[in-house]
Amino acid sequence: MDSATAILIDGGRMFGLIEAGLWTALRVGAALMAAPLIGSRMVPARIRVVLAMTLAAAMTPMLPAPPAMSIDAATLLSVVRELALGISLGFIMRMAFEAGALAGELIAQGMALSFAQMADPLRGGVNSGLLGQWFNLALGLFFFAFDVHLALIALIAESYRAAPVGAPLGGLDALLSTAPGFLTTVFRIGALIALPAMIAMLVINLSFGLLARAAPALNPIALGLPAALLAGLVLLTVQAGELAGPAKALFDEALAATRGLLG
Repeated sequence: MDSATAILIDGGRMFGLIEAGLWTALRVGAALMAAPLIGSRMVPARIRVVLAMTLAAAMTPMLPAPPAMSIDAATLLSVVRELALGISLGFIMRMAFEAGALAGELIAQGMALSFAQMADPLRGGVNSGLLGQWFNLALGLFFFAFDVHLALIALIAESYRAAPVGAPLGGLDALLSTAPGFLTTVFRIGALIALPAMIAMLVINLSFGLLARAAPALNPIALGLPAALLAGLVLLTVQAGELAGPAKALFDEALAATRGLLG
């Protein structure tokens, strides 16, 4: 084999590897853009693109080679399928963080902090409650402490064996059946996280309500709001050490739901 033929063969392999890497980057990039924390506005878009391309380059040699593609409608459908599947994998995990937002809103109602809102970069910059953001930050720490991000990357790599590139378009039925079921889990765990503080706030508010009926001259409403706020902060401080169990259960359910998308 002469040198020109060898260069031609190596060039063909290189372009084939680049093509496979680009196909891998479609699903990986879509999953990372939809994933929590990594896909939020806190991470610059350039960092997300570099991370997606790096993961795609690392995964490509270990994955089945994609079929040869041409510029036609089938290729366009394959691109849409890769993006949709990647978004579905990241979307299920992002739903898990809504449990923290729900818990924060429920507790804030009893603490009279529901009016305290500010821009939340974890949820796309929309205004949300301060307590909800606090719970989301706590879940974010557990997200990395429990290596959930590594498990999500492993699931993305596993998805290429369950649904290779160029396979027939599908998976929508799995998403429509998995997402509502996991949403009930999000509501359940969010309510369980907020339940202790909600009960305590209810008892405090009822106590000051009865005191207002018995001795209105004392103006207990003016005392009840600071008392509820102080008691809520104390309860949140105590509860911070007990969030590991619900967070672990939440992320296990999220990973199981994400794995359910792969069939």
